Amino acid sequence: QVQLVESGGGLVQPGGSLRLSCAASGRTFSDSGMAWFRQTPGKEREFVAAIDKSGGLTDYGDSVRGRFTISRDNRKNTLFLQMNSLKVEDTAVYFCAASRAPIGRLEGEFDYWGQGTQVTVSS
Repeated sequence: QVQLVESGGGLVQPGGSLRLSCAASGRTFSDSGMAWFRQTPGKEREFVAAIDKSGGLTDYGDSVRGRFTISRDNRKNTLFLQMNSLKVEDTAVYFCAASRAPIGRLEGEFDYWGQGTQVTVSS
């Protein structure tokens, strides 16, 4: 069992930055591949970024590559998403997820999910 709690969401202007955090407890965090997904009303959940257990391998969705950076601190059991150059279309609820797989980008590969944190990009 893994418990995940996201934080750091909020309202930001276009071009601004936010840093999301995901605090993990339960199963050893360092054994889990981790990822961020996002969802807007009426749409399917979208893959944002993933990172392997050690933090040495990352993967990004096309819409965020070059603007977002995923990282992790295994000593603090925490996952991060640094979001720069934010756009209105980045507005969504952001979820972190944990997987037994080394790294993945499909929802079905992830066993545990947080409750989500709202990110709103608006002027």
